[in-house]
Amino acid sequence: MNVLETRSITRIYKEAAGEIRAVDGISLTFQKGEFAAIVGPSGSGKTTLLNLMGGLDRPDTGSILVDAVDICGLNARQLVDFRLYNIGFVFQAYNLIPVLTAEENVEFIMQLQKRPRAERRQRTHEVLAAVGLADRMKSRPAKLSGGQQQRVAVARALASKPKFVLADEPTANLDSKSAENLLEIMEKLNREESITFIFSTHDPRVVARARRVITLVDGKVIRDETA
Repeated sequence: MNVLETRSITRIYKEAAGEIRAVDGISLTFQKGEFAAIVGPSGSGKTTLLNLMGGLDRPDTGSILVDAVDICGLNARQLVDFRLYNIGFVFQAYNLIPVLTAEENVEFIMQLQKRPRAERRQRTHEVLAAVGLADRMKSRPAKLSGGQQQRVAVARALASKPKFVLADEPTANLDSKSAENLLEIMEKLNREESITFIFSTHDPRVVARARRVITLVDGKVIRDETA
């Protein structure tokens, strides 16, 4: 089924000046195979919304359902398992493990899933080839360019065949050519493997490729357009 749904979710941060409603009563549904961008000015709630949908944070009110299971009712251990088997994350800062090679970084999630070694190796080689890094598998992050590190991060997110990939500003640190290459790779994987991609972004290149664009202002959805 692979449906992700938020129902009237709210996330409030308390500060000295008062409450900030980072996410304010948002209800959205994402179907399998979507390629969607969440846009809006800085401070509009994009990253907070992505973190809530991925189970990295909990809403103060409302519910988040993945295939009809409310993840807000899961305990900490269950949430870890949920993320491990359902969500692939791509962060702006890459978050690669510096002492591991590209191959080992990608394989790491599948090790946590306790998949057989032969299966892990095969899938790792598949996704690194898919992102154009078959020849850099033995390189550690410090020996890779920013664009190459981000492609390793995408390969890692895809390796476990997640239902959803949540990408927070994935092109923010990339030059134009690297950004276009990365987006082409993600579009191809979206088409061929029907993985749902949901981006938080300021990048017009991402928005131009998205088939659905959701605009946030002050934690609220003000527009939800499908191409």
